[in-house]
Amino acid sequence: MGRIKSTPVKNLARDVMAEHGDKFSADFEKNKGVMHDVRKIQSKKIRNVVTGYITKEKARDQKNAR
Repeated sequence: MGRIKSTPVKNLARDVMAEHGDKFSADFEKNKGVMHDVRKIQSKKIRNVVTGYITKEKARDQKNAR
């Protein structure tokens, strides 16, 4: 079982995905770079948690699209 993400993390991820969803993919390392360019988040931990959530959502979308 995974770690449950907090509501602010999910809201931030959804906002970023709504604005720049086409730039993200199912690759975490690539998404970290995109996140750095799109939103300036001071905390590395929060950036990684949000990026991980976005990556998980993109992978889920790709899996359901098949």
